[in-house]
Amino acid sequence: MKLQSAIFTLMLTSSLSSLAAAESKSHRGAAVYAGSGCSHCHTIRNIGGNKGPNLSGVGRKMKTAQMRQQIVHGGAQMPAFGDVLQPAEIEDLVAYLHSCRDKEKK
Repeated sequence: MKLQSAIFTLMLTSSLSSLAAAESKSHRGAAVYAGSGCSHCHTIRNIGGNKGPNLSGVGRKMKTAQMRQQIVHGGAQMPAFGDVLQPAEIEDLVAYLHSCRDKEKK
């Protein structure tokens, strides 16, 4: 019984620390989004520009690999940011964008 309790506690602690790390990554990504000028072209939750797509629900529409590809290599009218952002910043930005999961209003 004590062993089961210890295993449960260990699993819970591990899950909570993973959740905190993911949340922290998303928060850092929000700072990258704000600091890199993404909002000059993109809108999230009615804040930002309209030159690029609205990213309010991008986390529901795109996979993380697609987001990473778009950020690193650009495309259409979006410039590439692979040489501008550090790899960790890109991963944090992807985590933030993945958390943007608003449903489209009709």
